[in-house]
Amino acid sequence: MTAPKTAMVLAAGLGTRMRPLTDDRPKALVEVEGRALIDHVLDRLADAGVEKAVVNVHWFADRLEAHLAARGQNLKNRGPEIVISDERAELLETGGGLKKAHALLGDDPVFVANIDSVWIDRGDALTDLIRLWNPETMDAALLLARREGSIGFEGDGDFFMADDGKLTFRGDAPSAPFAYMGVHITRPGYADRGPDGPFSLSPLWRKSAAEGRLFGCVLDGDWMHVGDPQARDEAEAKLAGEA
Repeated sequence: MTAPKTAMVLAAGLGTRMRPLTDDRPKALVEVEGRALIDHVLDRLADAGVEKAVVNVHWFADRLEAHLAARGQNLKNRGPEIVISDERAELLETGGGLKKAHALLGDDPVFVANIDSVWIDRGDALTDLIRLWNPETMDAALLLARREGSIGFEGDGDFFMADDGKLTFRGDAPSAPFAYMGVHITRPGYADRGPDGPFSLSPLWRKSAAEGRLFGCVLDGDWMHVGDPQARDEAEAKLAGEA
């Protein structure tokens, strides 16, 4: 079991559903229980052994960069080292962002993490994901949450999962039991096959799933998708109740 030492943190989005909280800051700096969303993610990654995080920036990029620089100067901070992937000129979405950052990430497997997921871990979700990951048989290993009981997720679910962790998309089914909760492991070059400019990872995942190379494991805990102000308030209440 080789844990990724590098991560890509997707923090460049406009955060339109989070307005008015994102009128003067990027979504990554919206606070839940007194900590910026990006700090929740970076602390999780540091606990999992990540030493370097490449963070893409676009909306209020200067403010996010200043926050990350201050984080790096805090003697109590346990890392990871921050490298910026600058998307000020063009917002590249998940696939385009990963493709642009490939040179900064290197070629070893990496975590890729959204900044709008907060969770209460009753097991060790990222370690479970590391144990699952097998670059010989997988293009990506996704961390999933059970749709029921999740906070801030209103969709019909994304995936069905076989006993060995192999994933299939919901397709025409009215619902599926599992939702992608914003963290996965892949190779940095996975998105290189995508087009130039902005594109989503989803079409690549669909191709991988059809080839039997998309896998997942399920969080033992409570997932909070912090996508709008109401979900932020619900997440704060949930975390306060667990404290």
